[in-house]
Amino acid sequence: MCEVRSAASVILVRTRASTGQLEVFLVRRHKRASFMSSAFVFPGGVADDGERDTRATAARELFEEAGILLSRTEIPAAVREQWRTRLNDGGESLGDLLAGAGAELDLDSLHYFAHWVTPSAEKRRYSARFYIAELPAGQTPSFDNQETVDEIWVTPDEALERAGQLRLPPPQVRTLYDLRACAREGLAAVLAEAAERERDPHPILPRLAPLDVGFALLLPWDPDYAERGTGDAIEMRGDHPLAVGPSRFVLRDDTWNNVFADDPVH
Repeated sequence: MCEVRSAASVILVRTRASTGQLEVFLVRRHKRASFMSSAFVFPGGVADDGERDTRATAARELFEEAGILLSRTEIPAAVREQWRTRLNDGGESLGDLLAGAGAELDLDSLHYFAHWVTPSAEKRRYSARFYIAELPAGQTPSFDNQETVDEIWVTPDEALERAGQLRLPPPQVRTLYDLRACAREGLAAVLAEAAERERDPHPILPRLAPLDVGFALLLPWDPDYAERGTGDAIEMRGDHPLAVGPSRFVLRDDTWNNVFADDPVH
């Protein structure tokens, strides 16, 4: 049986000055990446040994992949740049670097938003928490040119309009869908949505189901999830707050479409 590894991602947000809407930061994974190659995703990755709090994983991955440090103490830009280089070269931990400077991660700045588990059909599987974090003042993200090779700031609406071009994977598509309405209202609305979701969290484990052409990824509230879905399952009660909206993904023209079970697209 394939090991399900703990992982975390950060939905980094900032306010667009011209409209007050929130933008999210996405990085493009290297085309030679073993998972989600060439896709635009939220910065994130697998937990290191000893990282029991996935917020620590999220903060470390955000720093390594995007250069953004969520610290309770302000660290000069030149020092942050040195630390990032040393981390990505290997052999040192972010915890040791922070401790040496008398600093620590600001884990409270990370707000739970979602929890996705890779379908059991995949060779590499992850149990990944997604956290919201506001871009700290005075910091500018940048891709690391190793695991990630490009970057973009977009509103959720803009990202969904370009889902095929950005090669957005299903968890990114659904997360952006869930963010789109509150992101139009600004940071306070997004944080309120995150707080509501944290009150009743639930992992989302898609299941595969055959279609006349291709297959669908069924989400736990899809009417066919229990009967037609294959592979590991984590069922969700019908009245769960997340059990709303489009319930499955289908791949059409290299774009993941989040649709209802009776949608004619499939």
